Amino acid sequence: MKNWRLWAGFVLSIAAFISYFAFFYQFPITRDVPWVNFILFVVATVLLIAGVRRSQRKIWSGIVAFLGIAVFAFFVFAVTVATRRLPPSHGAPHVGQKAPDFTLLDSNGKSVTLTALLASSPRGVLLVFYRGYW
Repeated sequence: MKNWRLWAGFVLSIAAFISYFAFFYQFPITRDVPWVNFILFVVATVLLIAGVRRSQRKIWSGIVAFLGIAVFAFFVFAVTVATRRLPPSHGAPHVGQKAPDFTLLDSNGKSVTLTALLASSPRGVLLVFYRGYW
């Protein structure tokens, strides 16, 4: 294979795209900010550019490089822009609004209600709502 940089960059860009959804999405450190995939895409882009520069057939290598970089651009759009378009949570309580009573399991596996927590703590209870997409 004469132009291994071009094809390695293209395969690496496909692998970087697939690896996020197949593996890195499972872990919060790489799901929230996909830094590993960004590093893989940067290496793939460098290889693609080096492959185009070495190529004898600039048109075909340019097409392959464009496809590899387009995968990178689609990934950036899908992970950063499209995930911000989540629907608003109209049913969530607002600041200062009384929270509805609920029952959840604590770290020991015992059921705990909000009313029991309020009864045991005279100062109140702080509720933190994480709105995520995991």
